[in-house]
Amino acid sequence: MKEVMKTGTTTVGIVAKDCIVLGADKRATAGHFIAGKKVDKVLKVADRMALTTAGSVSDIQLLVKLIKAELNLRNLRTGRENNVSEAANLLSGIVYGNIRKFSVIPGVVHFLFGGFGDNGPQLYDIYPDGSISEIDNFVSSGSGSSFAFGVFDSQYKKDLSKDDAVKLAVKAINSALQRDSASGDGIDIVVIDKNGVEKVFTKELFIKVEK
Repeated sequence: MKEVMKTGTTTVGIVAKDCIVLGADKRATAGHFIAGKKVDKVLKVADRMALTTAGSVSDIQLLVKLIKAELNLRNLRTGRENNVSEAANLLSGIVYGNIRKFSVIPGVVHFLFGGFGDNGPQLYDIYPDGSISEIDNFVSSGSGSSFAFGVFDSQYKKDLSKDDAVKLAVKAINSALQRDSASGDGIDIVVIDKNGVEKVFTKELFIKVEK
């Protein structure tokens, strides 16, 4: 099970002064094979909510569709904008049910869920077993997370500005790209604040093969 739980990627989440910053690399792997180099791992799920993805691609696609649909339905039923903590806990319940379904292929998915609501910026770590933790500073997931945590531990400061948080996220992911073979090919950074979800940085990194 320990081997199954490993995910080849690097995703990060940062709590800044007035926003949440989410980021990820762009590489998809299948074992030691690089299956994709332009993968978007930071996805918008509501007007002021987004998440990062790590794990089995098929399960990620299904669970993201489910949480989007559920949030839209809740919006229609209640007539109000979705609460960030309610949405995060709803997703954790979906993940809990997914990992416990009998299957020859375990549905392993790890989400970092960020949003902005009445309580300001909020960030949650939704682990593959369905457990959920609210994060008040920073978090990372995937095979490159140890490198990202090293950057965060030494350089994170409380009440970072949006620009400084974005720079820190880029630096953390870039650190993982230098050492983790399962992470690579680019960086995407998304900011979530009172105005919504915005991709503020994207860069593709390719190694050219000389003929």
